Amino acid sequence: MLLCVILTACVTFLAGCTFLSEETIKLRDLDFTVLSEEKIPKELLNVIEEKKGLPFQITYSDNEFLYICVGYGEQETGGYSIAVNELYLTESNICVNTSLLGPDASEKENKTPSYPYIVLKTEYLDQTVIFE
Repeated sequence: MLLCVILTACVTFLAGCTFLSEETIKLRDLDFTVLSEEKIPKELLNVIEEKKGLPFQITYSDNEFLYICVGYGEQETGGYSIAVNELYLTESNICVNTSLLGPDASEKENKTPSYPYIVLKTEYLDQTVIFE
C-alpha cells in the first residue's frame, strides 16, 4: 500500500515537471516595434504616467496589436536604456525578457531622476504574457 502511494506521488511529480517544461518550449520569436512616446496609445500612456515611479509590467491590447510595457521605476540619473533580450511565443504564453542598462559615466553626474520604460508593439495574440 505504501509503495503504491509513493509510486503515485512520483508519477504525479514527474508528470507535473514534464507539463511545466512543455509550456516553456519556444515556438517562435515574435516581431516587435519599440514605440516612441508619440506612438503609444493615449490610454496606455496615461496608465504608464501613473505607474512610472515604481517598477511595473503591464499589457494593453486594442484587439489589433498587443502592447507589452516594462518600467524600471525611478532612477537617480538619466542615460538608462532597456534591452529586449527575448520576446517569444510558447504553446500557452508570450514570454518577454528585458534588462535595464546603466548610464555611462558622464550621465551619472546629472542628478535629475529618470523613469525608464519600454513599450513593445507586437501582433495581437490571445495569450498570457510572462515577464521573465
